[in-house]
Formats: sequence, structure tokens, C-alpha cells
Amino acid sequence: MSMKDVYRSLDNLIKECPQRSLQNGDRYVIMSDLHMGDGGSRDDLAHNRALIVTALHYYYAQGYTLILNGDIEDVQKFKYAQILTAWRDLFKIFNDFAQDNRFIKIVGNHDIALLHDTDYPYPLHHGYSFVKGNDRLFVFHGHQASKLFSEYDYISEFVVKFMAKPFHIKNGNVAHHSKRRFAVEKRIYRYAQDRKVIAIIGHTHRPLFESLSKYDSLRWSIEELIREYALASGERREQIRTTLTVYKTELERLEKQKLKEKISRSLYQASPLLVPCLFNSGCGTGKKGAYLFRGKCGTYFSGILDTPGTGKIVHP
Repeated sequence: MSMKDVYRSLDNLIKECPQRSLQNGDRYVIMSDLHMGDGGSRDDLAHNRALIVTALHYYYAQGYTLILNGDIEDVQKFKYAQILTAWRDLFKIFNDFAQDNRFIKIVGNHDIALLHDTDYPYPLHHGYSFVKGNDRLFVFHGHQASKLFSEYDYISEFVVKFMAKPFHIKNGNVAHHSKRRFAVEKRIYRYAQDRKVIAIIGHTHRPLFESLSKYDSLRWSIEELIREYALASGERREQIRTTLTVYKTELERLEKQKLKEKISRSLYQASPLLVPCLFNSGCGTGKKGAYLFRGKCGTYFSGILDTPGTGKIVHP
């Protein structure tokens, strides 16, 4: 997809999608790519059920507005009725957010068919803008920067429904293809930098905090926490110690698997100065846990690392 097409696609999207003003103290949590299925062995989210449910209960109680940024129900692989039956506990939390008017639902390429479901209970959007003064934060799934999904989505749906589903193939789209994943991120990064907006996406399943890779983000977070630890005391010091243990374990795992992709310089731009304009909430289906974003207006957006299997939320 040429950059000219990317600019046309995203300019139209940002022009047509709803927007709201950010007020000091507003709280948002963003989650994407849950790929909810039928609860069985081919349901990509099943192993993180306790984690996702616990996290959303926590953010509901804390007064956050929930933004679901695409590919929440995987209606390319499963029928919506199957998903609804398998995930009643999660839909109950969605309903709680919606009844409090703290719920925004954005579609991705795996749940875009819900736009044609007249019985679907929540309003659906292709993207959402948040503005404060001259600043704009643009939340959208990210498939709009891929020609396959933006212009030929029916091909993707055909492959998933009639090939991947019958042969029990896991989601093998752009999220599992490094070159395509980097290409989508690079296009959106260039767009966000040129248009002077902050873009928050999903789609590639790779958590990006401050436009950094997961490896670089963990490394920087560890350094910041070590500096804070020296001045902290009591309960806060124990929280930092727990978080550092989790971060250190994950960093060592990435080093062993040689996953430290130097995306910030070699793939996004030639300049060593990286503008922090692209964020990604990752996904809820990872074997090592789930990722999301939380943010409070007036402060910087920060990434949350959640640990799998325990339902325990770990964050600085």
C-alpha cells in the first residue's frame, strides 16, 4: 500500500469518525485483539480468561472508560451466538461499562461484520478521536493501513472462514508476519508524525509503548523503576520490587529468544530521534499474558504488563 493511499485512507477515517474533548482527570483503558471465540481449544483468548476478567473489573471499579479497539469478537472464525454463550462473564463487564456511558467499541478486520448485525447491542465505530486544544489522539484498529484489509477484506474473510477455520489454523494474518507487521506500523508511524497526531492501534498484536518495541520499552521501564526505587519507601518499594521481578524475567526471555527487534531506528525512520507518536495495546491472546493501555488526561499514557494464568495485574 503506497503512502499516498495510506494518507487518503487515514485522512478520511479521522475526518469521519466521532470525536470528544479530553478533560483533565478523564481516565481511559484501551484493549484490542481479544479474538473471543467459542471457549474451546481454538479460542485464542480462553487461556487468559481470568486475567482479562480480573483486569476489567479493576478498571471498572477505578472509574475508567473502556475502549475496545477492534478484533474483540472473532466473527470470521465463530458465530456471534457461540461467542456470546462462551463469554457471558466478559459481556457482563462490557454491559456494566456501557450502562455507565463509559464504553467505546471500535471494529477491526475480524469483527467488522458486526456492522451488519442489526441486533448487536453496542454502537460501533471505525475509529475515535480525542482532542484537547490543538492536540489530537486518534484511536483505530490499524488494518486501514493495509491494502488487503482496507480494500479487499472479503479475501481475508474467505481465507479465515474456509481455510484457516476448517484446518484449525491459528490466526495467521499480519500479526504473525514480521515484515507485514513492521510495514503497517511504519506507515502509521509516518502518518502520525506528519499529521502531528498520536495514533493508538492494535492489529499487529505487538505492544508498542512510546513507539518502542516491547524489548526497548521493558528496558527503559526497568531503568526508570530502579531510579524511583532509590527514593521510594514502604508499600511503594515493595510494588516496585514485584514489578521489577516480572519485567526482568520477561526481558531475559526476550533476550534468549532473540526477539529484540530494533524497530525504532532501522524500520521506522533513518533519524536516531524517535517521535513518540505511535502506541499499540498489543493483544489479549499472548501465551505470556495480555497487554492494554491505560491513560489519565493530564498525564502520559503508560503500558500495563499483565501476568498470565493468575488473574494478577502488575503495573508500575
